[in-house]
Amino acid sequence: MTEDFGGHDAWAAALRAHGRRVTKQRLAVLAAVEHHPHSPAESILAAARAELPELTAQSVYVVLGDLTDLQMLRRFEPPHSPALYETRVGDNHHHAICVSCGRVEDVECAVGHAPCLTPHWDKNSRPMTIQIADVMYQGICQDCQQSQKLPPQRQSQVIEK
Repeated sequence: MTEDFGGHDAWAAALRAHGRRVTKQRLAVLAAVEHHPHSPAESILAAARAELPELTAQSVYVVLGDLTDLQMLRRFEPPHSPALYETRVGDNHHHAICVSCGRVEDVECAVGHAPCLTPHWDKNSRPMTIQIADVMYQGICQDCQQSQKLPPQRQSQVIEK
C-alpha cells in the first residue's frame, strides 16, 4: 500500500504519529521531496530553501536520514548517481532510469504483488524471507531516443509510465 501524505497538515500528523516533533525543517524537506520526487539531497536543499532560506545542508541530511529510517521517505541509489529520495513509500514499486538524461520514472511491481521476484536458493544458501525486491530498469527514454536519432525499441521493451 502506498502512503501518500501531501500537505503540511498531513505531514505534521505523520511526524507526530512517528513520535517526531513537527519542525519547519522537517516540513520544508518533506514538501521539497514531495514536489520533486527522485531528487538528490542537494536539489532537495535548494527546493526547501525556497520555503526556508536559512536551512542548512547539515539539517537537510539529518532530516533525510531520520525520515528514511522512519520509512516516511524512500532512498534509492542508482548507479553513477547520488542517492535519490521520494515520498512514495509502503509499496514495492521499482524505477526506470534513462542512462542518457538521468530521468527517473516509477514502475509498478513487475508481477503485481510484493515481493515481485522469488529468489532461487541453491543447496549452499541460507534462505531468508524476502520482504522487498528492488528492481532498477536502465534504458534510454523516448525523448533521448528521438533527440539522438536512435532506432525505436521493440514495443515489448518499452516501459509505459
